[in-house]
Amino acid sequence: MTPQDSSKPRNVAMTTPSRNKAQERLRKILTPVSHKLWNITLEGFENLPTSGPAILCPNHISFFDSVFTMVFAGRQISFVGKAEYMDSWKTKYLFPALGMIPIDRAGGSKSEGALLAAEAVLQRGELFGIYPEGTRSRDGMLYKGHTGAARLALKVGCPIFPIGIIGTRDIQPPDTFMPKFGRACTIKVGRPIDVTRYMDRKDDHMVLREITDELMYEIRELTGQEYRNTYATKKAESIPSDTAVIESAN
Repeated sequence: MTPQDSSKPRNVAMTTPSRNKAQERLRKILTPVSHKLWNITLEGFENLPTSGPAILCPNHISFFDSVFTMVFAGRQISFVGKAEYMDSWKTKYLFPALGMIPIDRAGGSKSEGALLAAEAVLQRGELFGIYPEGTRSRDGMLYKGHTGAARLALKVGCPIFPIGIIGTRDIQPPDTFMPKFGRACTIKVGRPIDVTRYMDRKDDHMVLREITDELMYEIRELTGQEYRNTYATKKAESIPSDTAVIESAN
């Protein structure tokens, strides 16, 4: 893919995914197909709210993490995704129609639009999905979380649900194109993290870190992954966070 000219910034992530039937229709098709192609076990999905806003935070080990979360969430859900998807005719229209919010990974003001779009999705009572690690784990370990989900949850006042995904890395290992069929996958929904107890301190940067660390602990409990207290090396595909502020204070 040809690198994007930095002098011509993308005007992405400012458009909130609209309500449409594309995701619902695709879910009806992919749910039975997924169960036929893979041995999928679902745990704790009954804990997800049937209405109202919530943030779903899975670990990230494969492209199929987004696919399976969307398929089995049972409701309209939007995810952030790298803006490079908007450069390809193959994904430019399909991914946004399925709820993707494109984000410029240069960060800063270029990614603020993703936060506004995600907030709008939640304000209208839908689900929003974000990977707290920011990018895919290349070695299968669980990495330190960015604080964007906590920041958004405090702003909207909605719960965060940790999601533990096991096995999708075997379905599609890193740097492979075709998935492997017949493999096993387990997706677990953990207990919700209620951020309302922090509402009187939502401007405290350390609260963002505390919520995020609790989230990563819950994900580790669900997946059994080895945890590394460092950020993933690639640029984060995440909504803006206050991580830099916290680090500079240490």
